[in-house]
Amino acid sequence: MALSAAALRRYLLLLAQEHLEFRLPEIKSLLSLHGGQFSGEQEIRVNSPFWILNIPSEEMARGLMKRTVCAKSIFELWGHGRSAGELYASLKSYPVDKMLPYLQSDSTYKIHIHTFNKTLTQAQKIKKIDALEFLPFKGKVNLKKPEHIFWILEDYGMDPNNVPEEPFHLYFGRWIADGQRELIESYSVKKRHFIGNTSMDACLSFIMANHGGVKPNDVVYDPFVGTGGLLISSAHFGAYVCGTDIDYNTIHGLGKATRKNQKWRGPDENIRANLRQYGLEKYYLDALVSDSSRPIWRKGMLFDAIITDPPYGIREATRRTGSQKETDKTAERSTENHIFVSSSYHLSDIFFDLLKFAAEHLVMGGRLVYWLPIYRPEYTEVIIPRHPCLKLISNCEQMLSSHTSRRLITMEKVKEFKDQDQNSYLLDGQYMPYRGHNSFREKYFSGVTKRIAKEEKDNQK
Repeated sequence: MALSAAALRRYLLLLAQEHLEFRLPEIKSLLSLHGGQFSGEQEIRVNSPFWILNIPSEEMARGLMKRTVCAKSIFELWGHGRSAGELYASLKSYPVDKMLPYLQSDSTYKIHIHTFNKTLTQAQKIKKIDALEFLPFKGKVNLKKPEHIFWILEDYGMDPNNVPEEPFHLYFGRWIADGQRELIESYSVKKRHFIGNTSMDACLSFIMANHGGVKPNDVVYDPFVGTGGLLISSAHFGAYVCGTDIDYNTIHGLGKATRKNQKWRGPDENIRANLRQYGLEKYYLDALVSDSSRPIWRKGMLFDAIITDPPYGIREATRRTGSQKETDKTAERSTENHIFVSSSYHLSDIFFDLLKFAAEHLVMGGRLVYWLPIYRPEYTEVIIPRHPCLKLISNCEQMLSSHTSRRLITMEKVKEFKDQDQNSYLLDGQYMPYRGHNSFREKYFSGVTKRIAKEEKDNQK
C-alpha cells in the first residue's frame, strides 16, 4: 500500500561527485531493496550533490546508507531555501514536536557547515551558526562526541570558475548516517592479493552489486569471473558467490603475473585467497573452468543475480571452445599441460548468449548486471540487446575515450523462460544492429592509432 505524502519524511542526500549517471539507479535499487519506492515527487537535480528524497522512515534511510557507495551522508531535512531568509522561514515552519527530542537540556550537540564549490573562513562559519539562535537548542555544545550533529549545507553551483557570492540553495538538517565510501579504499585493487589485467575498480564493483539488488543469502554468479573482483563486492553484502571462466590459468592462479616486477603468480594467488583476504571465504562456493557459450548448469532458476564484465577483445580476448574441424582454431598450452582449442567469440554472440542464460537461470525478479562496450559515433539505444523475459532497468555510460565507452546495463527477469524463448532474439531486429559492434576492437584501436599520429604530428611542430 502506497504511503501518503504526509506520511513520508523528507531527507537530504549528500552525494559524491563521481560516476554521476550511476547514482540514481543505485539509490532507486537500494530503496526498492529496503521496501521503499522512488516516486516522481522527489526533488532531484541529477548532476547536483544535493537531493531531497521522500522516505517512509529513518530506519529505511539508515538501511540505504549501509549499502550506498555513491552517497556520502543523509540528513533529516528541517529546512531549505534559495536564500538565508527562505531557509530561516522554512525552519520556523518545521514542526517543533519533531525538533524537541533532539534539543533537550540533557543532550549534547554540534553544528557543522558544509559548502559545495566554495570555501568559507572560520569567521563566516561562526556567523552562519550564530544566525540560527532562534532554534530552541537547550543542550550543551560538545564538539568531540555530541549526541546529535546538525549540518548547514550550502550549494554554490557547479562552475568553479564562476562562484557566486551567495549560495543557490541552503539546507539545514539532522545528520542520520554516512554511506559506505570507505569501502572504495579498503577494497582497493591496489591492495588486493590476486588481480588481472581487467580487475574491476572497487567503487564500480559495489555499484554493480547495488544495481543488482544483491542481499544476504542470495546466490550470485559471474560467467566471466576472471580474478573474482565482482564476487568480492557481492560477498561483502552477504551473498554466496560462484563463477566460471574459460581461462584455465586464471581460475587456477597459474601463469604470468599481472603486477609489475613480478614474473609468475604465487602459490596462493587465486579467487579463494582474494575472498579470504577480506574475511569472506565462507561465502565462496567455487569457480569452474567453463565456456559461457556452452553452459554447464542444469535447467531451472538457480541464481538471484548475475553480475559480470564480459571481455571486449581489448585487454582480454573474446574466446570460446572450438573443435579441430574449425578453420580458425588455435591450440593453447598452459603451465599445467592443459590444452584446448579456442575460436573467436563475437561480441554480439557473447551478449545474446548472456541474456539467454540470464532469462533461463535467474529467479523471477532476479537481475542481470553487465558492461556493454560501445563505439559512441554509432550508438543508439536500439543496439542494446533485449530478451522478452528481461526488462531494462537502467543504462549508465562510463567514458573510455572520446569515441568509445561502456554502458552498465541492468535488467530484471519479469517473465518465466519457455522453450520458445530459446532463440527469440534471432527474430528481433535489434540483433542485426548490434552485430556491427563485433568490430569494436578494430574501432577502438583505430581511434588510438589516430590519436598517437596526431600527438606525434603536434610534437613535430
